[in-house]
Amino acid sequence: MRSWIITGLLALILPCGMTLSSLLAQQPSQDLEALEEEAVKQAVALVAPSVVRIETVGGLDRVGQVLTGTAPTTGVVVSADGYVISSAFNFASKPASILVTLADGRRFPAEQVAMDQSKMLTLLKVAGDNLSLTPAQAAPDDGIKVGQWAIALGRTYNSPQPSVSLGIVSAVKRIWGKALQTDAKISPVNYGGPLIDIEGRVLGVLVPLSPQATGQVAGVEWYDSGIGFAIPLADVYAALPRLKLGKDLFPGLMGITVKGRDIYEGQPTIDRVRYGSPAYDAKLKDGDQIVEIDGRKIARHAQILHALGNKYAGDKIVVKVKRGTEELSRDLTLVDKLVPYESAYLGVLPNREAVSAPAVLGVTVRYVFADSPAKQAGIERGDVIVRCQGRDATTSSALLDQISRQRPGDKVKLTVRRGTASREIEVALASIPDTIADDLRAVAVPPGAAPAADKAGPKLGRFEEDMPAHEHKFWAYVPEDYNADHRYSLLVWIHPGRDTMEADITKHWKPLCDEKGIILLAPKAKQPLGWNVDESEFVKDAVELMLEKYAIDKSRVVLHSMTTGGPFAYQLAFKHRDLFHGVNMVQTPLTAPPPDNEPEHRVQFLLYSFANDAQHKATSATATGLRGLKFPVTFRVIEDGATEYPSNYADEMSRWLDTLDRI
Repeated sequence: MRSWIITGLLALILPCGMTLSSLLAQQPSQDLEALEEEAVKQAVALVAPSVVRIETVGGLDRVGQVLTGTAPTTGVVVSADGYVISSAFNFASKPASILVTLADGRRFPAEQVAMDQSKMLTLLKVAGDNLSLTPAQAAPDDGIKVGQWAIALGRTYNSPQPSVSLGIVSAVKRIWGKALQTDAKISPVNYGGPLIDIEGRVLGVLVPLSPQATGQVAGVEWYDSGIGFAIPLADVYAALPRLKLGKDLFPGLMGITVKGRDIYEGQPTIDRVRYGSPAYDAKLKDGDQIVEIDGRKIARHAQILHALGNKYAGDKIVVKVKRGTEELSRDLTLVDKLVPYESAYLGVLPNREAVSAPAVLGVTVRYVFADSPAKQAGIERGDVIVRCQGRDATTSSALLDQISRQRPGDKVKLTVRRGTASREIEVALASIPDTIADDLRAVAVPPGAAPAADKAGPKLGRFEEDMPAHEHKFWAYVPEDYNADHRYSLLVWIHPGRDTMEADITKHWKPLCDEKGIILLAPKAKQPLGWNVDESEFVKDAVELMLEKYAIDKSRVVLHSMTTGGPFAYQLAFKHRDLFHGVNMVQTPLTAPPPDNEPEHRVQFLLYSFANDAQHKATSATATGLRGLKFPVTFRVIEDGATEYPSNYADEMSRWLDTLDRI
């Protein structure tokens, strides 16, 4: 491996006619180590004039669960007249002012020019005359190879030389084609700094990234883990003219969702075309198979993500689809935002069949909501909806899928059976209301059978369990008469910092769990002060463990928290959207912008706020913001009482939880 390092110095140190192998044969090991050290030093010295120190003043202390910090960070000069590129993470705190110290010690104020929201980069302009800076030289993108040496630099200390971390390029085209991956140690202090090769050329700009999440702090939890990312500098230079215009760059969106959860298997087929999207305007349809994007053959969903990974809003692409036996070509102009998705609403709760019940055609109505389209159309409890828009309603989830593909105001044709008679009706759908039914009766759960004498049943009552893989514990409550033939709701309590509130939560929720078929899960933070962002995987694994051991309706898995536990709960909800479908918060405003509402990730919100609390205005703004994105939100203001757990509202919370499978 050391020959890779030494290669960069051959032109400087090899006598004429001497080969690398002959040199190695003549050198003792200590000389090779000296050559290696000298190679790294010279590479760093070549790029050092292009590496600057960035200090921010003022701003937020944290974004979500992530401390933003106040330590200096790093940037890379990309233009002689004072343009500097850095990681967007360094400015997530929205600082009041920015100072840039050049390699020669000169210090200037700087301003943010624009942000690349796709690659999480920020362009700065240093305010100074006759700067004559040295732009970094980009390594050719097609010459970067897995296994070559990579040197991560930062200029966070008051030192003439940058800090250095040595590693290799461990992968290319990561994060859907946007980034290089390195095992060099990458910390927040050198985000925005360069990742260089042994010749002193910049491979890329160091940034935190995540394949699952987006935003300025996404992926920061991986720092110093051996998984670091850098945006190729060649790509930065390609986007630089647009950034200099002062307009942010955004990921380009087509406006489709793809069938199936495995992105690496099967020809990608469009599941939904979002209303008002580029795909909608291009007349793509549900069921079309995507076979090519910009001349690149597409055989898997993952290849769509790679084809679009480096595309920005405003970019034009050509998409080829197969519709039946016909192949069609469509021109699309990508956008930065889609029309917010809003599910239509019929206004019924489906009957919940026993786990062991045989499948039957039709969805039996358990409850009809007041003032709903179903109520106005004359649908009653006990009616069976057998068809919707000409398709069989085979299950409640199938009916929900059909209704969710409509928009509020659309009309649908239903076939409804009452007794032996069937009738055709047309229903104008509505938006999901923000009310909670006060006459909804809980489903009676018959007691479960005791396990056989030679078999151990699942744990019941209140119990505590270790999760050794995470060095964490959780406690849970399962009704003593648990019936494995009935699907339960799962309420996941995320406690606030310094207090698990176990006694209060058990006191108020145990009777409701017994009466209404709810299982309570309460993960415990590792530290008494509260939750860290990297504990989300523990909570996810605890929930999945409960889903494996107990009969739980996955559409009624809810996160419940208050005050200082809430930001972590919000993070969980948006990071694991396939797992959590309800969020019940008490006095907890959002501290970071939420993602868009998506049809494949149905999530509903119940928010409480104390009118006399300092956070009331922010919590109210959270409800307004979520509604603007068309999330279903119920917002309750508690006008009087101390700002403590609102136990008087627990029954209302349980009724809301019981309606999450509404159609």
